[in-house]
Amino acid sequence: MKKYIPNQHGAWAMLVLPFLLGVAASKGQFIHIPLFICWLLIYLFSFPLLQGVKTRKFARYVQPLSLYGLLLLPFALYLVIVQPVLLGFVLLLLPLFAVNLYYARTKNERALLNDISAIVAFCLVIYPVFYVGQGENWRAVNELFVLAVLYFTGTAFYVKTVIRERNNIRFYYGSVLYHLLFTAAGLYLSPSLLVPLLVLLLRAAILPRTGITAKRTGIIEIGFSVMLYVSVLMLYF
Repeated sequence: MKKYIPNQHGAWAMLVLPFLLGVAASKGQFIHIPLFICWLLIYLFSFPLLQGVKTRKFARYVQPLSLYGLLLLPFALYLVIVQPVLLGFVLLLLPLFAVNLYYARTKNERALLNDISAIVAFCLVIYPVFYVGQGENWRAVNELFVLAVLYFTGTAFYVKTVIRERNNIRFYYGSVLYHLLFTAAGLYLSPSLLVPLLVLLLRAAILPRTGITAKRTGIIEIGFSVMLYVSVLMLYF
């Protein structure tokens, strides 16, 4: 079963950070616990599903699909009963997940559009978290959603400069340019985030030139996600 659990560090960061930002923008509630478990199980269920679509060998993935599906069902039912509005969130995810299914089917999962579709889907969770947490500042949650999407999109660019586009100098400069624009947009949203935004810019400009490995990149990226979250808690609110 272990091989059917995703091990991409960046994906786990995308799973957790937007959720925590939604909690930070609202109030911690008991319902956040089953909501996170449900969100985690949706992610774990989708991984073997996409692998099955990619390989067209669903028999290989019956066990994890059955396990995660059975675990997911009671949490999903509970949440729909106590917060029926969450069904609207699921409808928002469907077209984005359809994009992921398409790229899995064509075995082109590393396409940038596929990455961005997944990023938006992960970041959208901030809204149901904010809603069930009885948040009131919709402007703040909108800004945090934009910040999260911009951050993880930048991460997608940066990671490609380390792995698949390691020797593509144009892609590298495109990544640095994106991070310059991200820094400007982030400062517009919240000038207090200057330091973490500059750190992310330096990450994109310097680390790909050091020959850093993909594994270290993923591990270090968790640290950058923690840095952004702590910075938002300390400086944004």
